[in-house]
Amino acid sequence: MLSIELESPVTGVVWKVVADVGTTVAPGDPVVVVESMKTEIPVESTRAGTVTAILVSEGDRVSEDDPVAVVETA
Repeated sequence: MLSIELESPVTGVVWKVVADVGTTVAPGDPVVVVESMKTEIPVESTRAGTVTAILVSEGDRVSEDDPVAVVETA
């Protein structure tokens, strides 16, 4: 098994946490949504797997490349 950290693509505020720990995701599924300059940008899973950690909460400030979640692949 391989753990993948999903990173924020931009500096902004976590607008919404879409997935919970234990959620099964496919490539392209949104896990967290970051708001930057009034634009909502989804942080999507890059591989199929299970969300094993959410590293942020709604309202948290994040910088570009900050890890926001972990997905474990099969």
